[in-house]
Amino acid sequence: MRFISWNIDSLNAALTSDSNRAVKTRGVIDTILDKDPDVIALQETKLPVKGPSKKHMERLDEVFKGYSYKWRTSQEPARKGYAGTMFLYKEKYSPEVLYPEIEAPDTMDFEGRIMTLDFGEFYLTQVYTPNAGDGLRRLKERQVWDEKYGEYLQALDREKPVLATGDFNVAHKEIDLAHPANNRRTAGFTDEEREGFTNLLNKGFTDTFRHIHGDVTGVYSWWAQRVKTSKINNSGWRIDYWLVSDRLADKVVKSEMLDSGERQDHTPIMLDIDI
Repeated sequence: MRFISWNIDSLNAALTSDSNRAVKTRGVIDTILDKDPDVIALQETKLPVKGPSKKHMERLDEVFKGYSYKWRTSQEPARKGYAGTMFLYKEKYSPEVLYPEIEAPDTMDFEGRIMTLDFGEFYLTQVYTPNAGDGLRRLKERQVWDEKYGEYLQALDREKPVLATGDFNVAHKEIDLAHPANNRRTAGFTDEEREGFTNLLNKGFTDTFRHIHGDVTGVYSWWAQRVKTSKINNSGWRIDYWLVSDRLADKVVKSEMLDSGERQDHTPIMLDIDI
């Protein structure tokens, strides 16, 4: 099966806007669809509280023809139009859709950050991990999140094998970002966040990109939008992942980034697995 995950940074804009960025986003969607994935996982959809509007649905049916879709949005007391996730899967599939809460701190459980599909023989789950924020103001809450999320994945793994994907908002090792020395206390590369990701892997999960590619350098999944030359200079971070239960690692065929062209921010990540 083929799976693609992407932090789209506003599905809302991609479906309704004619801005230059929205046009580039739709170009990346075309790249994803050309790969003919069985399932697409989207993070940071930024849809309204009630989910896709009638206009959104019309565009979803037009753009993602042949796919069913389920979503999760940010709910009060969390901010409206914030975060959010969506799964699109080929109509031949009928997984059970789960909307877990993990007893996360603050409003994190209300921000639409986790969705899980139960395919019977395995779980497919996606996450949009909270950012530690400017000045690391949310770092303590992020550490609790990492612990609770790890416990959630471990509980799934006790039942059946797990595929876990999304924007984990952490570069795990120095080789996962272009300038580690300059980012020691930057959100996404603190010792605390890196340790949290190590602890997650130690619960029985494999980073499929490293499993396939070893210690290759210079391959990233995110480039800062605020720095116009970040992608041109490949000053990126690898913060988006496909993880699998350790017992599935040898079934992984491909784990790679897709080309998002001139569009900065996140690029889609693809997993091919014999499952």
